Amino acid sequence: MTPFPWLLLLSVLLLGCSGPRPKPLPDLNGLLRQSAGSRRDPALAQRWLASLTLRGGRERVELIDLGARQPVPLPGLNRADAQPISVSVSADGARLAVVQQRDERTELVLYRRNVGAVQRLPLEPPGVPRAVSLNGDGRRLVVQVSRGGRWEVDLIRLP
Repeated sequence: MTPFPWLLLLSVLLLGCSGPRPKPLPDLNGLLRQSAGSRRDPALAQRWLASLTLRGGRERVELIDLGARQPVPLPGLNRADAQPISVSVSADGARLAVVQQRDERTELVLYRRNVGAVQRLPLEPPGVPRAVSLNGDGRRLVVQVSRGGRWEVDLIRLP
């Protein structure tokens, strides 16, 4: 048998074994492009997409309900004197953890959507937070912290 049929058979077998390829969601991607001039630091949890968006020359935290395909209001979170650095969202969309810079200090905060409240989370020992990740149930988070020129990761249990 010549090599060509073997190569053809091998190619067909390999193609049959490959899994599905990722596909963009054009309608959702179009919505995301319309809602902000720039978007970074995405965090995806179930039907919620949190990200940092640039609007009017200022970055802010934005939460998108992917099921309804629309932004969700976050009253009390996006303060004029705060610059968000990192964001994460719980699976039910009820809690957002945010690292933000405010009054020349970097802080970690927890936002509860059901009451529109922002709670500052102290770090022990003190350090400068950089990135945050909230677990699915919103009861634990990990935060990357700089202490004495070294990067560390803290696990924090939330009430």
